[in-house]
Amino acid sequence: MLENWVVVPTCLPLVLRRCHACASERFRASGKFRVNAHHKLIDAWLLVLCTACGETAKLTFLERMNVRSVRPGLLDRLHDNDPVLTAELLQDPGVRRRNRFALDWDDAWRLDTGGPDCPGREVIDVSVRFAARIPVRPVRLIAEGCGLSRAEVERLITEGKLVSAVRLNGRLSGDFTFRLKC
Repeated sequence: MLENWVVVPTCLPLVLRRCHACASERFRASGKFRVNAHHKLIDAWLLVLCTACGETAKLTFLERMNVRSVRPGLLDRLHDNDPVLTAELLQDPGVRRRNRFALDWDDAWRLDTGGPDCPGREVIDVSVRFAARIPVRPVRLIAEGCGLSRAEVERLITEGKLVSAVRLNGRLSGDFTFRLKC
């Protein structure tokens, strides 16, 4: 029987970027956008706040784009400070690369296993799905989902009782499956 686990975000991740005012490295998304138009060109930024001093920084989303090339629905979402758009932009690799920031997902996600810890069956097959691109170590997910310690999970991998098509020791942000032989 296949069990389904889901890694779900609980809140927006922190933005890892150096603050120019206090040298802190953590910002939280304010959920607000700043839009500026100059004749036919438009700029749009996502505003983030330093967690230490409260200084505001701007993450560039649109830069000198022709207003007619921007979808009207997107403009409405920007003007309405759409929280879903905020989450989408934070996870967009192009926006992260252009603004040179990373995301800190610590304490911003949870694992939904759909029931109690691993039941008393001999073999369980688990499919893990990610609702967002959250980089997590599979060993941590398996330990949390099955109520084991990470050392115990590492021992099961070494003994060949925990197998998967993906490497379980690194970080993953994509769906995977594994089989645990109790």
